[in-house]
Amino acid sequence: MGDRSPTFHIRARGPEACFTRPELKVERVSYEVMTPSAARGLLEAIFWKPAINWQVERIHVLNEIRFNQLKRNEVSTKLSPRGDHAHFYADDAQNRAQRNTLFLRAVDYIIDAHFVLTEKKGERDNLAKFVDMFQRRLEKSQHYHQPYLGCREFVAEVEPAPAEWQTHPSLAGIRPLGLILYDIVHNKSFPHICKDCKPLFFSAVMRDGVLEVPPPEEVMK
Repeated sequence: MGDRSPTFHIRARGPEACFTRPELKVERVSYEVMTPSAARGLLEAIFWKPAINWQVERIHVLNEIRFNQLKRNEVSTKLSPRGDHAHFYADDAQNRAQRNTLFLRAVDYIIDAHFVLTEKKGERDNLAKFVDMFQRRLEKSQHYHQPYLGCREFVAEVEPAPAEWQTHPSLAGIRPLGLILYDIVHNKSFPHICKDCKPLFFSAVMRDGVLEVPPPEEVMK
């Protein structure tokens, strides 16, 4: 088995999803399909260890791509941990902003992914143990936190993929998707500071409802 697990097939679906395009800062507008970074986050909600690193291979789109729109009030300012809590009111006009969200409706995906062992693996860490742990957690719907589809309010139902599946007929043919967010690379010295994060993008093309995700070494060239 080496340092790479077999490919897992995971089904993720939900009534709504929003994989936000970063170039649109004010209004939330979703990509047409799930991004690799969102798929990785969903997998890590099920099973994650410092000793493994998830790599998404492809994403199958089972449902027709449909959008819906909503308008909601959002808090536009943040309260500092050292701020005066008694004088912060989210209902104040200056703290609220009305924004549109263009989100996806009735999404259904099959995610093909595997994990590899990292340099953080311990003496007792091995692939067979981690493969068994992930499969058991997936089958029992166990997770560290609720998996979601892009935004936390869009809850995902996650389960093992069926033996057979089909992409939606409307997705037949070649569909260029433009640049899509691949993932965020963190500075190893400061992994939790956003100013040291580097976004990676790739030119995505969906063929017959399947988005092939390049390996990380190709995207990071």
